[in-house]
Amino acid sequence: MAKVVSVNISEKKGERKRPVPKIHLKLRHGIVGDAHAGDWHRQISLLAEESIDTMRAVSPLPLDAGVFAENINTVGIDLKSLPVGTRLRIGETEVEVTQIGKECHSDCAIKKAVGQCVMPTEGIFAVVVREGNVRPGDEIERLEGSK
Repeated sequence: MAKVVSVNISEKKGERKRPVPKIHLKLRHGIVGDAHAGDWHRQISLLAEESIDTMRAVSPLPLDAGVFAENINTVGIDLKSLPVGTRLRIGETEVEVTQIGKECHSDCAIKKAVGQCVMPTEGIFAVVVREGNVRPGDEIERLEGSK
């Protein structure tokens, strides 16, 4: 069963995200209190713990939740294989995948230390379809009828 491991926010862009007890997802906005929220296609970022584990094996740095600027850490779901348009129920919310991966910043500390970063190829982005709260431990379900 897929689950949320951590939820993370940062109040300012360019800062590492920090774990919080819960996040509130708002329609056409993203995560209340997160610097990357807004009416655009990358309201929320998700990254699988399985992807982070591959980096942990080669990184001299500790790779805690939020280090890749991800909002939601997951376990038990192959995020990178989900096509754009896939809908996920996360706790009481619903999101739709809008993008797989993104360009890694050239000054990314992880890329400098390890020579690679997983967010460009294995992180995903989504928009809020149904509002609500998300907490660590919440179940994640791929909704039928989505791509």
